[in-house]
Amino acid sequence: MKYIVVTGGVMSGLGKGITMASIGRILKNRGYEIVPIKIDPYINIDAGTMNPFQHGEVYVLGDGAEVDLDLGNYERFMDVELGREHNITTGLVYSAVIERERKGEYLGQTVQIIPHVTNEIKARIRSVVEKSDADMCLIEVGGTVGDIESMPFLEAVRQMHGEENENDFLFVHVTLVPFTTLGEPKTKPTQHSVKALLELGLHPDIIVCRSKKALKEDAKKKIAMFCNVRQEAVISAQDTDDIYEVPLMLEQEGTATYIMKKLQLEQLKEDNDWTKMVERRRALSAGNKSIIVAIVGKYAELEDSYLSIKEAIKHAATEIGCKVELKWIEAEDLEVGGALNTFFDEVHGILVPGGFGVRGAEGKIKAIEYARTNNIPFLGLCFGFQLAVIEVARDVAKLKDANSSELGETPHPVIALLEEQKGVKNKGGTMRLGNYEVFIRGDTLAEKIYGKKKVLERHRHRYEVNPEYIERIEHERVFFSGTDRSGLRMEILEISEHPFFIATQFHPEFMSRPNKPSPPFIAFLKACVREYEH
Repeated sequence: MKYIVVTGGVMSGLGKGITMASIGRILKNRGYEIVPIKIDPYINIDAGTMNPFQHGEVYVLGDGAEVDLDLGNYERFMDVELGREHNITTGLVYSAVIERERKGEYLGQTVQIIPHVTNEIKARIRSVVEKSDADMCLIEVGGTVGDIESMPFLEAVRQMHGEENENDFLFVHVTLVPFTTLGEPKTKPTQHSVKALLELGLHPDIIVCRSKKALKEDAKKKIAMFCNVRQEAVISAQDTDDIYEVPLMLEQEGTATYIMKKLQLEQLKEDNDWTKMVERRRALSAGNKSIIVAIVGKYAELEDSYLSIKEAIKHAATEIGCKVELKWIEAEDLEVGGALNTFFDEVHGILVPGGFGVRGAEGKIKAIEYARTNNIPFLGLCFGFQLAVIEVARDVAKLKDANSSELGETPHPVIALLEEQKGVKNKGGTMRLGNYEVFIRGDTLAEKIYGKKKVLERHRHRYEVNPEYIERIEHERVFFSGTDRSGLRMEILEISEHPFFIATQFHPEFMSRPNKPSPPFIAFLKACVREYEH
């Protein structure tokens, strides 16, 4: 097994995740199977209870694990299916060590960071590797070099480096090269970052330099000299408007060639599908046609809160050949009164994403009502689905005070907890999470979208459509076209005689890939294009 470990320095948010995902992509293009692992130094067990404002979206894996958004990038770039074991957190590691200590498994030893915690980290990494059929394991160590939280993980990979063959281990360090106002690149932050890494016993084989613009050879030469790496191992990774360009950028810099030489690998095949996809995206950028999609959310200030939705829209737009401009609307802004057409006048489609809690809920309901009554294409996701059910219950089914029991007292809880979830107090891992089958009724828009009657989609919700209200909500134009196997959980709501109105209890964005776009997103954007042309 070959190992590539990605670390970061100077500051967080430099793009370690995209760098690692891109390295995985260019190696996969050469025929190698990749297994990625993300190490998150936070003490949380998982990302499920984290505020999207602080940490971006919570991404859900097929087995129901709630993880950091970087794992979404791994799945999209490398086209792999990951599970909870691919995300290692401090919380998971320490809780496992403490549990073993309480059971007496350490036979009276004084339990310490070294060797007990580092052994647990190494064991988890190797367990993932042993279960996979991969040729190569890519490990991203979250945080920055020098963080207290990251120390045990960096020590663990240092130990692994000594335990594996020299030609089977490679370190990639991602660092910042800022530019002065006069346009001069400053290499000192990179030098200090590498120095901090060396002090921990880790020597980078490759330094990926993040910067506003491409580095010239003299800057690369300086970094190579002061950081004791070869000049061809200093990789310039400048800012780009499209993250899907990054694998091609790294390829152009010779990253894959250097990695394969260092790890003594041979090219097994040549896959150009990614390059062709990027070329299609470049062609779109040159076009004039641009539709406007409004995303009405409660975390709209931080677009990373809806990262998978943004990417799913990109995938679908590339597939059908249209440009999309996103208009971010704070749901609370729609609640203060005033004409909604000032928000939606030039919009060709409205998307209401997931979320939790009462804040902004009524604003989202107003957006749904506007889309329904003004014949604007609409796509609702998860909480957006539940609010669409509430909106049609209030207006179409005439249940005036219909609401969700999550949002407060209501005489008509059209959205409520099912019996098996009542009384659950632990908020971590109690939701319906991960891949579940959805069964689709025939002769519906949903069947037309998917082209089949059974699909697998990812879920992340706690509340459901209340079965007691289904008959009162459904109407000749409003109906549920998708359910679970039992037929009791409602999964898809649609309205006929409307240009496009569909909402899903699941999150189709989590299954979307650059070369395999999500069917609901494709259908939604096609409807937006028709609205644009109309």
